[in-house]
Amino acid sequence: MTGDAGLPDGAGTARGSGDVLLLGVRHHGPGSARAVRAALEQTRPAVVLIEGPPEADPLILLAADEDMRPPVALLAHAVEEPGRSAFWPLAEFSPEWVALRWAVEHDVPARFIDLPATHTLAWQEQEPETAGEEPEPTGPMDPAGGTDRGEHSAGPGPEAAAALPDVRVDPLAALAEAAGHDDPERWWEDVVEHRGAEGGDALAPFTALEEAMGALRETETESGTGTGTGEGGGRDRDFVREAYMRLQVRAAQREFKQAIAVVCGAWHVPALRRRATVAADRALLKGLPRTKVDMTWVPWTHRRLSRSSGYGAGIESPGWYGHLFGAPDRPVERWLTKVAGVLREEDRSVSSAHVIEAVRLAETLAVMRGRPLPGLSETTDAVRAVMCEGSDVPLALVHDRLVVGDVLGEVPAGAPAVPLQRDLDRSRRRLRLKPEASERELELDLRKETDAGRSRLLHRLRLLGVGWGEPAASRGSTGTFRETWRLRWEPELSVRVAEAGVWGTTVLSAATARAEADAVTAQGLADVTALAERCLLAELPDALRPVMRILADRAALDMDVGHLAQALPALVRSLRYGDVRGTDTGALAEVAAGLAERVFVGLPPACAGLDADAAEEMRRHVDAVHGAVGLLGDAPAADHGALRPRWQTVLRTLSARGGVPGLIRGRAVRLLLDDGALAPEEAARLMARVLSPGTPPADAAAWIEGFAGGGSGGGMLLLHDERLLALVDAWLTGVPGETFTDVLPLLRRTFSAYEPGVRRSLGELIRRGPESRGSVTTTGSGIPGFGAGLATGRAEAVLPVVRLLLGLDEAEVPDADDNDLVGVDA
Repeated sequence: MTGDAGLPDGAGTARGSGDVLLLGVRHHGPGSARAVRAALEQTRPAVVLIEGPPEADPLILLAADEDMRPPVALLAHAVEEPGRSAFWPLAEFSPEWVALRWAVEHDVPARFIDLPATHTLAWQEQEPETAGEEPEPTGPMDPAGGTDRGEHSAGPGPEAAAALPDVRVDPLAALAEAAGHDDPERWWEDVVEHRGAEGGDALAPFTALEEAMGALRETETESGTGTGTGEGGGRDRDFVREAYMRLQVRAAQREFKQAIAVVCGAWHVPALRRRATVAADRALLKGLPRTKVDMTWVPWTHRRLSRSSGYGAGIESPGWYGHLFGAPDRPVERWLTKVAGVLREEDRSVSSAHVIEAVRLAETLAVMRGRPLPGLSETTDAVRAVMCEGSDVPLALVHDRLVVGDVLGEVPAGAPAVPLQRDLDRSRRRLRLKPEASERELELDLRKETDAGRSRLLHRLRLLGVGWGEPAASRGSTGTFRETWRLRWEPELSVRVAEAGVWGTTVLSAATARAEADAVTAQGLADVTALAERCLLAELPDALRPVMRILADRAALDMDVGHLAQALPALVRSLRYGDVRGTDTGALAEVAAGLAERVFVGLPPACAGLDADAAEEMRRHVDAVHGAVGLLGDAPAADHGALRPRWQTVLRTLSARGGVPGLIRGRAVRLLLDDGALAPEEAARLMARVLSPGTPPADAAAWIEGFAGGGSGGGMLLLHDERLLALVDAWLTGVPGETFTDVLPLLRRTFSAYEPGVRRSLGELIRRGPESRGSVTTTGSGIPGFGAGLATGRAEAVLPVVRLLLGLDEAEVPDADDNDLVGVDA
């Protein structure tokens, strides 16, 4: 056939010079991968052409690097907009990866021949209606390898970007249905994964698959769903890709004059064989949009190869397919041994006898179901029956860790990368932080230099939008010198690093520039204070100065007390973090003190005339400010000791001010009582006045909720001060029946938040009645666990530990018979 026609009629046999061997595959199929390797060994082509972006040709030699370990992916991103990107994932059992490795190992040229990424990403740019969508992977695979034909994109894929309907059926499902199977995956395992080459001919599987795909494409054409001409429509992008591939195959024929191997999705094989003139193919490519792109290798994971992750060309069980490809023999026995190991790690009793019995059961099930070998369904059923005792709970663990898996690939240090990525890699290696696909917790002690460096790096990455780690609650310590992180590396984070590269070439400079920009664009005062806190955590002194200037300006102009009260706690927390990290927080302390003064002045009038929802929100602000003042008054960075008395004056004003909701008045009394600024007798007097018959029941109930709310230890307060409990008891029994149902929800919300033991003890006190109980704090209640006096012997036993914890001499600790000690009955 001449150069301006389609491929030769003999394409696919590769029997003579200049022949084209079309190897149609299922992407991520270990059977296809083995078949490709066998076909290449048998035919020994002069060049290997692979479905993929041609911009990756300079990266092919890296496939032979000893530090390159799949799964990996080719990443292309637009230079001007790094967030517009696409992935082409490859696993160890992907036919494309096997073809790459074979070509490199045999010193045979290899090239990618799919539509260039410069056009693929430009197509996304032309679809403004999808801009800003959450990245959703699609895939560079064809229906023979999944359900999608677009690139695996960190943004909307070419098809998704155009919002074009996909009316073509899944070829695997169609072929399985034609063969009388209702499960496409099981059918594929039986006909491909569990069978070797027929009659020793390595090309036989490709011939059969090509015939099947040709019939399906003819059916699609006859039904009118595959007759595009390249001038628009849902099928046209496939035609454009196939036109480009045909041109590349022709160019390779002219250059090498020898046998050529083409590894592509089986769906494309009939199109590549189809007769088409060079002029017609070039016409399809004329006028395609373009954008400048960069490309590199990035690590990938088995989990991201899974179809359940949203990857349209994914497979149900990448871990299982990886096992089938890598197992030298006895795949069922080796798989069930792995399963036993996973279950043993979870302290489940699984012996060798379990493995042997599970193998027998899996083989029996395969025979009963007419399958050549046990597949994943048979081994899963055997594991459930033999090793999991019929439970799906441990089986879910096996599916997560083995069937899907958390394998994370690696790429060599020589792979192209943006400067920010290289700086991140250097920092990561210096701090001994290894990316892992599985989630793990990392405990940091900020007093250690390495842990402090890890904390800085993770906080800076969070500022840049690279969520490698998320802070978690520390276990066993609430001190500011400890941090707990949950770490998990996702492949998409490589795109986030590329996006963040616009802010700087190092993590430090990029985080500083991003923080300064975020401070300028922050919407509210609380956003700026939170940013200041993050700058301290990330130790960004150059960013903290402009952030503090903006914070001071915003605070001076913001007249909303709620905004001021919401911003103060973050500033005070920053003072504590700055202290443990050795950061100069003098300016921050001054701003925090000034902010507190403005809250003190504006809070009482702001609390007047609030409805129930607004009162609840303001109560939370009061609690937050109270905690912040306590920390700020104790902060060593500056002397703010006068703030605490000023705040207590504000609380006294709130407790007695008319028009302030009962919820806030009750909370103000409680906070004063807890601080020791209000005597118990005075608190009882205020409660008695509020619970008098002249107070509306709803307002009294709200006061009780504010004073004795479950989240503030109010239950223990009532338990240990029976005067207050008696006041609540007497008020509650005197509430008129017609209003009792109105106050019941408030009371139920208050008392249901108490600990079960507190509720039980309060119920016991109420049941015994006022005549049979005295004051718990003076004479005891008769309830087991509470004594009538001080247990000095037990108190003295803990004094050595107290001295050790406080670092005090023996003379500095009070004796056990001092009135400050509270005794408990033995």
